[in-house]
Amino acid sequence: MTKTLYEEEKLLYSKIGKRKRKMELELEVKIDAGILYDYMLHHTYGSFQGVIGTAIGALMIVGFAATQYVVWLIGGLVLLAYLPWSLFLKSRQQMANTPAFREPLHYRITEQGVEISQGQIKEFQAWEQMYKASSTGKSIILYTSKVNASIFPRKDLREKEVALIEMISKHMDTKRVKIKA
Repeated sequence: MTKTLYEEEKLLYSKIGKRKRKMELELEVKIDAGILYDYMLHHTYGSFQGVIGTAIGALMIVGFAATQYVVWLIGGLVLLAYLPWSLFLKSRQQMANTPAFREPLHYRITEQGVEISQGQIKEFQAWEQMYKASSTGKSIILYTSKVNASIFPRKDLREKEVALIEMISKHMDTKRVKIKA
């Protein structure tokens, strides 16, 4: 029976101990419109503006229930429906217009940081420069700034998901890691 990379690393970990363990992980991911939309929803509704917009929309609908003024209902529905719909359209537009999404991205995650490559183009981000890490039901998201992120679709990670979460948790401040299983 063949062992997965994670099982081999786990065995190595138990033999040599946590301090001596050097881990490297390689991943190939493909971003599609659904994954991009999921990221955009998470990013937007996780922000102050997203929360405020949703709260105002909900209050307008409550205002309609209390006053029966149709303008409150229309305003509330527009606020609550506009953002998800516009993000849906934007995700489709970005998929169509961004050449980087057409080919898979290759990630090499090491003790020093994350190297991203696609074709001849390579970029590196040190762990110290990472902003935060979070997750959705579909992806693990590693923010390199407040607005830029590396998206790891769970469907592409398979058995490497646990190893990725371990690498992120090991190298980032625990206050900045909000990954749910």
